[in-house]
Amino acid sequence: MESSKRPQKIQRELQRHLAEIIRSKGMGAFGGALVTVSEVRVSPDFSYAKVFVSVFPSEKRKSVMEYLEINNKSIRGELGHIVAKQLRIVPEIQFLEDTSLDYAQKIDKILNSQNTDNSV
Repeated sequence: MESSKRPQKIQRELQRHLAEIIRSKGMGAFGGALVTVSEVRVSPDFSYAKVFVSVFPSEKRKSVMEYLEINNKSIRGELGHIVAKQLRIVPEIQFLEDTSLDYAQKIDKILNSQNTDNSV
């Protein structure tokens, strides 16, 4: 039972630590964009992590993703200093766009346009 909870615990810890590392860079590093680590998924052996980030405003997404990719090694290094005592190896990190915020905004627009059509 305990082994099935470990991946979720590690994912939450990595999410928390990566969010703090990104926050510590400051909004200036991301061109004024708000960057949020929305989810982390680890491989079964914990050697690989997919890190989903959402970016607001979405127009800055490309430059933020480029920054994260260019600085991937240094971010992984910072993470390694934090989790060295907890994990045998620091996972390789792949940053991916979380577009769920865009999807929610799109749905909201559709619903709002339907509400205004119905209220006329």
